[in-house]
Order: sequence, then structure tokens, then C-alpha cells
Amino acid sequence: MFGYGVDKRVIYILLGVLVIYSLATMTSGQWLSILLTLPAVIVAITFHEFAHANAADKLGDTTPRNQGRLNLNPLSHLDPFGFILLMFAHIGWGKPVQINPNNFNSNKSRAFCNAMVALAGPLMNFFIAIIACIVYVILAKMHNLVFLNTFAGKILIIFLQMLITINIGLGVFNLIPLPPLDGEKIFRHILPYRVQEWLDQNYQTLYAVFMILWIFGILEVIVSPVISVIMNGLFFVVENLVGIFI
Repeated sequence: MFGYGVDKRVIYILLGVLVIYSLATMTSGQWLSILLTLPAVIVAITFHEFAHANAADKLGDTTPRNQGRLNLNPLSHLDPFGFILLMFAHIGWGKPVQINPNNFNSNKSRAFCNAMVALAGPLMNFFIAIIACIVYVILAKMHNLVFLNTFAGKILIIFLQMLITINIGLGVFNLIPLPPLDGEKIFRHILPYRVQEWLDQNYQTLYAVFMILWIFGILEVIVSPVISVIMNGLFFVVENLVGIFI
């Protein structure tokens, strides 16, 4: 999702500084947190990018299939540098799924297909968060389950917590309507043609604005409350539904 139309060397230098800073200021507890977060991050990114590829394929574009992206192998979807940055600097990306809009089904508009492919990634993240939340709540209600008191059981609970948090965060983050995020690709198609032209002409400027807002924590101030509301709402709904049966 990152890197289109922008010199990646500039991005790597800017975000590399964030990695170095994070490494220099991390405590032993933060290192442990990263290790526990690692599997959830791999799952979130892999399924996110697979969803993009699968949506494009279903809509008639076989480009992702031909490039070996229509699978759940993390190696097909992880961008090494983007993955490291996500772990240490809390900003990163997977390997962007390439599509050819000319291959989309002729009975659907190109704008609609582009928007659906972009939307598929965040929707997949929300779906995973919902499934993980259901499993977490069910396990939480099974107080007498011996497994939960074992080391493996505690690791599973932490993994589910991370899976919920990271997938909701990644889903919300990608819906921000700024390039190079999925939100820009989704919402641009409902805008007037002149506005779309302006977006194309000012892509790099808007990209730079996004980077500045994120690096200085302004986007986090905006996004964090949204993530909290969605997470609290999800737990409230799931706990009440599960409570009917357990």
C-alpha cells in the first residue's frame, strides 16, 4: 500500500530513523511485547494482502494470481522493510498487490471494481478481529478449563488479544482517505471527476502530508479513539451474544 509514485529511498531513510530510535529506547518488556505481537502481525498483513488479490481475481483480473499472490503464504505478502518498520516503528506495509483494471469484468464499472479490491483488505482485517473476539470471549467464559492456566493457554489468550487489536487497528488505519492507503482508493471513486484529477496531480504532495501527519503522531490522535470505540463495541456485542449460549 506504500510506495506508489514516491521515491522509496526517501521513505526508507525517514522511517529507518524511527526504527533506530525505537530500538534505542526499548525496554526488555517492550522486546517481549514485540515477540508476542509478531505472529498476529504476520496474520494481519498476510490476510489483508490476500484479500486484495482474491477480490481482484474474483472480479476478473488474474494479475495477482499470475504473480503468485493468491495464497496465504506470508512470504508472498510481506515486504521485509515494511514488516520490520511495523514491528519497531508502528508504521509499515505489506507487499502491494498489483492489479490491471483493464482486466476487470466488463459488466461492472472499473471504478466499482477498484473500490471493491481496495475495500477487501480492511474488511478482511475486521472479519479476523470478529472471529478472534468470539474465540477470546468463549475461552474467557470457560473459567474451569485447565488448558487456560498452562503456558500455552496464556500465550493463546495473548495472541488472540493481539490479533483483535492489530486487525482492528490495521483495518481502521487503511480506511483513512489519504494516499497511499486503501481509503483513498475506496472513496476517490465517489468524488467528481475534477477532484479525482486533482488527486492524481497532487498525489506525492498528499503522500507527504500523510507521512508528516503519521510521523508526528497527529493521525494516531485521530485514529486511536475510533479504534477504541470499535473494539469496545465489538466486545460488547460479542459478549452479549455469546452470553446467550454460555
